[in-house]
Amino acid sequence: MHFSLAAPARHEPLMNRFPAPSDFRPRVWAMGISRLRDLFRDIAREYDDLADLRVVARGFEEAVAEIVAAGPNQRPDVIVAAGSNGTYLKSRIDLPVVLLQPTGYDVMQSLARARREAGLVALVTYGETPVEARSFASAFGLDVVFASYRTMQDAETCVLDLRDRGVGAVVGPGLVNDLAARHGLVPFFVYSRPSVRAAFDNALEVVQATWRETQRRQRLDSVLQHLRDGVVALDAQGRVEAINQRLAAVLGIDPLLAAGQPLAALAPDIAFTLPEADGESLETVRGVSYVVHRGPLVDNGVTTGAVLTFQESRAVERLDRTLRSRQRAQQFVARYEIDDLSGATPGIARVRQLAKRYAKSDATVLIRGESGTGKELVAQGIHRESARRDFPFVAINCGAFPETLLESELFGYEEGAFTGARRGGKAGLIEAAHRGTLFLDEIGEMPLPLQSRLLRVLQEREVVRLGATEPTRVDVRVVAATHRSLAGQIEAGEFRADLYYRLNILNLVIPPLRERGGDVVPLAAELLAQAARREPRVALRIRTGEAAAQVLAPVGDALARHDWPGNVRELQNVVERIVVELADADDDTLTPDVLRAIAPEVFESRAAGDAALTLRERSLSVEADEIRVALEACGGDRERVCALLGISKTTLWRRLNAARAGNGAAVAAAPAKRRRAT
Repeated sequence: MHFSLAAPARHEPLMNRFPAPSDFRPRVWAMGISRLRDLFRDIAREYDDLADLRVVARGFEEAVAEIVAAGPNQRPDVIVAAGSNGTYLKSRIDLPVVLLQPTGYDVMQSLARARREAGLVALVTYGETPVEARSFASAFGLDVVFASYRTMQDAETCVLDLRDRGVGAVVGPGLVNDLAARHGLVPFFVYSRPSVRAAFDNALEVVQATWRETQRRQRLDSVLQHLRDGVVALDAQGRVEAINQRLAAVLGIDPLLAAGQPLAALAPDIAFTLPEADGESLETVRGVSYVVHRGPLVDNGVTTGAVLTFQESRAVERLDRTLRSRQRAQQFVARYEIDDLSGATPGIARVRQLAKRYAKSDATVLIRGESGTGKELVAQGIHRESARRDFPFVAINCGAFPETLLESELFGYEEGAFTGARRGGKAGLIEAAHRGTLFLDEIGEMPLPLQSRLLRVLQEREVVRLGATEPTRVDVRVVAATHRSLAGQIEAGEFRADLYYRLNILNLVIPPLRERGGDVVPLAAELLAQAARREPRVALRIRTGEAAAQVLAPVGDALARHDWPGNVRELQNVVERIVVELADADDDTLTPDVLRAIAPEVFESRAAGDAALTLRERSLSVEADEIRVALEACGGDRERVCALLGISKTTLWRRLNAARAGNGAAVAAAPAKRRRAT
């Protein structure tokens, strides 16, 4: 028996404290005999609006029998009892038992009344005498005999002993009071009406908490039952806390009987094959392959169990096929902005400036640049800043398909157009780009027959599917890109000059990385910061571009001196190697020797031919190619060439002479007719 010396709280209206759901009425049984029974009955009517409160005049074995006889649908939700009876019930039944506890004021008032009746007073409690009681008596100078009991026989022996010691009055629970009265002692009941109300209130709080937990579990169970995957939750000892019907059916067990049972006992043939560590694994259960995921159950920061989900591998495969079938639709979205083209050197800044200007137009754009310089990134950026931004961005690499397949991909086909044609036909990528942008990467790789068909699309703004007789109108903006010299291909008869001029309305040249020396290290730092975020072992150490720049500082000169023939793509590959190296290192120190070990090509000297070719010479070579093609197309008419290129005759003359001097007389290598015109 324990009690508090705090004053009892003012009794708040019960309806405000315990609002019960309209369809839920708690069943509370108050188990007591003698005086406690009568006190229970006096107060029970106060709870008529809140609960079905039943006073049961039973104790110990008889009380247990009464509860068992009630059956599962009539059993109480909570028991209120006191002293040895309450302790006995807690150990015998699987229901919550609220013990009636006297308050400090109860004890004080009972002792005060007892002192008025007898010279020597005893306080008898069930179990050990509370320390608070002894402290209370000592503080107030009370001459009190303390005694305790465990069983009914102990209680009677205790009362007889107190009588023999001259005790005249006894303060205690109902059992002790009955024994004291039987043996000639004056009894004083230790429990009061406030303490009983407090016990009833606590019982209702327990029921409400239990009801809320039951509702939460039922809701969780409902969620589990609706999952398409099998799910089981285990406690720290591997016992089942919850399992859904789908997994129970697979394991051949009853989900209603599984709770609290070890999974190893319910399904021993598969329990020991399940993963012990968190993560995913492929397991076979009863002949069926499953992807099993194990995750921790955490309670207040402590792992208290695990939850396992079972997904049939066939379902994963079906989902994978579905996602792959939707991949094309996802490819019709431009992800990059023009400002994603990093760099501060004048050449790349000029590209960004022109790209933003060209995005305002609807004219065709030809992007030239070496492999890995970011041609598609610029094309996507132009689309994102154009008026067509809300419509598809469709990209295709003209060099990635054989001629027949490229034709069907671009132009589409009708049903029966060829063997294996899809029923109902198929729209081509040109149609898919309607109202959006069509990006033709590596346009220089397009076969000549398809160049003719593409030219018609550009001229007439209509496309004819394979096997069709009627054209389909399309509204597309074309952006083309190439790393090859289209002028040289025209001269070699590999590319149509008329298509070239249809494509080369707006022109962008992306400089190679070797001409952007000042951008190499900052760009490498940006790529390093991005790659570090994908590697957990490095992500915590390199979180920003500034941190990445500090890591690269010791090798910055080596990176800036390299030619980067693969441009940004090659730089990205080297950065990925650096991340792998840092992941296994103790710190972020990157020395030239380490870089030489993982990327020796960075330290290889430039080839002799390349070394002799300066930036100016490369520019002159490109200009010479363009002028040569223009002269050929205009039949040597310089005025038409100047109008076409947007330059004066003096500029044309100066660039032709510079090209001859700086590029080994590139124009002089042209056919005789064109040389005479020049």
